[in-house]
Amino acid sequence: MYKILRSFLFLFDPEWVHYFSMNSLKFICKLPFGKAIIKNLFQPKGDTRYSIFNIQFTNRVGLGAGFDKNARYLNELEALGFGFVEIGTVTPKPQAGNDKPRLFRLPKDKALINRMGFNNDGAGVIVERLKQFKTQHSTLIIGGNIGKNKVTPNEGAWKDYEICFNALHPYVDYFVVNVSSPNTPGLRELQEKESLRKILANLQSQNLKVKNPKPLLLKIAPDLTQGQIDDVIDLSLEIKLDGLVVSNTTIDRTKLTTDKSLVEKIGAGGVSGLPAKARSTEIVQYIAQKTKGQIPVIASGGIFTVADAREKLDAGASLVQVWTGFVYEGPAIVKNICNHL
Repeated sequence: MYKILRSFLFLFDPEWVHYFSMNSLKFICKLPFGKAIIKNLFQPKGDTRYSIFNIQFTNRVGLGAGFDKNARYLNELEALGFGFVEIGTVTPKPQAGNDKPRLFRLPKDKALINRMGFNNDGAGVIVERLKQFKTQHSTLIIGGNIGKNKVTPNEGAWKDYEICFNALHPYVDYFVVNVSSPNTPGLRELQEKESLRKILANLQSQNLKVKNPKPLLLKIAPDLTQGQIDDVIDLSLEIKLDGLVVSNTTIDRTKLTTDKSLVEKIGAGGVSGLPAKARSTEIVQYIAQKTKGQIPVIASGGIFTVADAREKLDAGASLVQVWTGFVYEGPAIVKNICNHL
């Protein structure tokens, strides 16, 4: 059924389809018994709970950052059975992101290319939405993915991360520091060890000032060298990070089978989906083995089926996140993975 619907939706602009689909789901959930019907259709059955970071997740399959950037669809995503949803990337000030079109499908590769550019409504507006959602007494675990504004120079980036951290702290269950998107100029330079230390050490000091510190994770790029990954591991242990998210989109296009001229026409952007799968798993396994499991990992990249999720978990991941897989597999993806894990 979803494959038929997908073939129709894929005729239209991906970003338009994203909001059309989610607003349609929002409308259904507002109807009498609408949310109950969606939950019955798509939520996993049985006891799928999993605990880590002193948090009990309803299941191990979450939705990666970038899908619900502005915390508009938490109620609807909860109905679809996600064990956790990562909002953002959130920046201190609202920003429009890069020019459209900025999201592209590569069906032949089961991939997407995006150059969104941290488009979001800003920390202040998003906090108000989170406050309102919390009044629904939902048990949905929410992650806050935070970044810097495009106009903020890298030397002042630490302050942007601090602003977002303090604003979101009462309303999210964990944080992910995003320095690995390829779509904000110069952002990936912040993955160098000393730049990272300044951002993360400051956030940990902020975290320790409050009664209920929140788990702090770092999201890394799949394009890091072995030496850079080792630096991330060393810094994670030194600063006592709670975990890593592996990984963001890749700028490597060598694995794509889509016609080269079409890919070149699309232009800049990060690739997600099946082409990111192998490298993501490789890094997850390396981190798990090198640290003997001391650093928990949330795995992201090329997860479409239960076999893909199991591959990540067998490599050493504790949780998995989908995004591109959700687009290609449809609303039953969480149920299909969880019911067969």
